[in-house]
Amino acid sequence: MTNNNIRPAAAPRWAGGVLAAMAIASVLVPAFAVDGARDIGDVLATRLVAPFSRDGHGVWHFLGTDAFGRDLLVRLWTGARISLGVGVAGSALSGALGILLGAIAGWRGGSVDRAIVALGDALLAIPRLVLLLVIASLWGPGLGVVISVLGLTGWMSVMRLVRADVQGVRVLAFVEGAQALGVPSWRVLRRHVLPNALSSALVAITLGVGNAILLESGLSFLGLGIQPPASSWGNMIAGGREWLLVAPWIALVPGVALVATVVACTVVGDALGDRSVRGDLR
Repeated sequence: MTNNNIRPAAAPRWAGGVLAAMAIASVLVPAFAVDGARDIGDVLATRLVAPFSRDGHGVWHFLGTDAFGRDLLVRLWTGARISLGVGVAGSALSGALGILLGAIAGWRGGSVDRAIVALGDALLAIPRLVLLLVIASLWGPGLGVVISVLGLTGWMSVMRLVRADVQGVRVLAFVEGAQALGVPSWRVLRRHVLPNALSSALVAITLGVGNAILLESGLSFLGLGIQPPASSWGNMIAGGREWLLVAPWIALVPGVALVATVVACTVVGDALGDRSVRGDLR
């Protein structure tokens, strides 16, 4: 009998290939582009050029141009630098904070554990999008603010996973043996406990990349994230709203890239989760 829940083995490789290709393109395309993502020239001759068409000067535009005549291919991959960078940095920051607090809570126990878990539960009770909107509106929009906000509002799930793993590992015989030999607690935690308790955190951080990219795009779409003329997928989609009927490709191009990236991150994260369950990440 065939199990329909088994994911094809090629799917994670394809997803990883998509993410690698996007990262490479975000570096190479803007570097070799003749016109930058912010360059505005002869607007009347270059604006709203459809994909696979030439503008009034005979220049070919693979993905078309926007209302200011800027090439969408260049803008797409310039925006990918910010969107991918913010996603990775925000997820890494939240993961590092979650690992630190989860390790402390799981290792120390007692009142320290209860205080950290209570803080995490309190933040989990508030929808993350609401937290993001409030903090971003108070601090003001900007790249550093977006990364900080994503990191400070996304550590709770990683903390819970690491805490549970640390509590499970700390009672094993080799940990008790190291403590009986007089090894300092911080060294036991760093060298013996954490390496055996990070596989689930790695999966959560990988899945968090796609979520962070999506949240950054939402903030930029609402005007609380990356601000023009800098391009990110969120503000590119926002800039294409008023042209949906006339030039739908302006919003469609970054929208498709956003969906493909989030799906690829999810597939890779799920694959890592499957390997973690089998013990391949330990």
